[in-house]
Amino acid sequence: MNEIESLIKKVDDFRDERNWRQYHNAKDLAISLSIEASELLEAFQWKTSEEAWKENKENIKEEIADVLIYALTLCSELNIDVEKIVIDKILKNGIKYKI
Repeated sequence: MNEIESLIKKVDDFRDERNWRQYHNAKDLAISLSIEASELLEAFQWKTSEEAWKENKENIKEEIADVLIYALTLCSELNIDVEKIVIDKILKNGIKYKI
């Protein structure tokens, strides 16, 4: 098991211990991911990047964690290989955006 798979297992175990799987369908996970990304964006609203980081460092970290947790949970729900899709996307972007 690689590190990403291990992390997904930790997230899945946390969810399953609380019997939340019943609420975690792909549509609702995608909605939740978007909401958490918006909460991350809110930490930067009306500030420079430097100001936002200085004033909201812990909140920014927590919101990034929430985004990642929902993304990993969605990948788990859809049985998506995270490492493969990220590598495939980097390769695709490399073709699209030449150096």
